[in-house]
Amino acid sequence: MKHTYVLAAALGLSLAAGAAQADKLDDIISSGVLRCAVTLDFPPMGSRDDNNAPIGFDVDYCNDLAEALGVRAEIVDTPFPDRIPALVSGRADIGVASTSDTLERAKTVGFSIPYFAFTNVVLTRDDTGIEAFEDLQGRNVGSVAGVFEALALEEQMDEWGGGTFRPYQSQADVFLALSQGQIEATVVTSTVASAIVESGNFPNLVIGSEAPFGIDYVGIIAMRQEYGLINYLNLFVNQQVRTGRYAELYEKWLGGATPPDLTVRGVYY
Repeated sequence: MKHTYVLAAALGLSLAAGAAQADKLDDIISSGVLRCAVTLDFPPMGSRDDNNAPIGFDVDYCNDLAEALGVRAEIVDTPFPDRIPALVSGRADIGVASTSDTLERAKTVGFSIPYFAFTNVVLTRDDTGIEAFEDLQGRNVGSVAGVFEALALEEQMDEWGGGTFRPYQSQADVFLALSQGQIEATVVTSTVASAIVESGNFPNLVIGSEAPFGIDYVGIIAMRQEYGLINYLNLFVNQQVRTGRYAELYEKWLGGATPPDLTVRGVYY
């Protein structure tokens, strides 16, 4: 009987060791494909060209990561609310989708160190008279449900009292609602605001002042238990910065010579 217990214990340890060795990074390399969840209605981070092919900063970032891994990149078009479900359901291996590194999200997914940083601005119509952020008080506003700027904007509207906040499923829905008068303003990243105004698709939209929400740091996401993959992602982000590739992609998609700093002063991360 004693030998049976010893054998069972040894088998249990062996199975546990096998499970511990299983790693998503190895799976990706073995499969030959890296499936990246990318939001393709969020230019210049993600969108489609005239031939419907995915383009943007996040798309190139995924392609760079796939090249480093020696695999093929597959872009999985993923709306903002579906980024984490895409990982949990197994439809994507990672998310390169401008995902704010909130503590609430970190209960479900793991984050790399920040690979991009956003500031936010007010986007409105040219007939609303809205210029400063404080002009949103008592107005009808909206944003994409669950994103960094939506949470901050809704909290501010509640604090002010009056006005309404409407959540939407995609950035495209927000822009359409704004241009058609369903809402009077939104808060979006400065990069997206500039891209949407310059596109000419919504000629009545204009950029107002900055929104006082602080810097929005975003990371690459993976399942939180995949430590090997997350460690690799951290090193990859580091390499993108120190080789100059981060600055190169910033210049390509956003213009300007100085990309935003990805570190918080006085904090190790």
